[in-house]
Amino acid sequence: MALYYRDDTVQVTSESIRSGGVTVAIDEVTYVWHARGRKTLAVRGRVIGRNVLVLLLSLPPLVALICVISLLWSAQDRGNWTTALIVLAAMAVGALALTPFLELPLSWLDRSYERGNQVHELWVQYRGKELMLLRTPDALRFGQIYRAVQRASEQRGEFG
Repeated sequence: MALYYRDDTVQVTSESIRSGGVTVAIDEVTYVWHARGRKTLAVRGRVIGRNVLVLLLSLPPLVALICVISLLWSAQDRGNWTTALIVLAAMAVGALALTPFLELPLSWLDRSYERGNQVHELWVQYRGKELMLLRTPDALRFGQIYRAVQRASEQRGEFG
């Protein structure tokens, strides 16, 4: 028996698919497909949180750009380029010093995109009936499980 995928709630082997307390023998599955389900509150919250995070990450550079433009404009009027260049150099050093602190919010943003913005459902035709085995908003996890079911089915040789 080959193990293709396993986590706390789902296990896919060469013999069966176990999900949510239901065990389905691979030999008795005649068709496998996926569908998109209705969005849940968690998915909508993830999309809203992602948009807020993008907004928060893009505001400081825009404010800094406006400050630089206004500083250069006022330096041109006064002819005081030395002070302007010192302030610009200090801003550049400050921006470089703060760059490592962007790692955490950018990783949150990355993970948000990996998890997707839809609810995915895994369906099988089992003993002549349609049965939903899995419903998850996590696109990365769903893709891993669906691919494991495909591999298990291909090993059996009926789904190709």
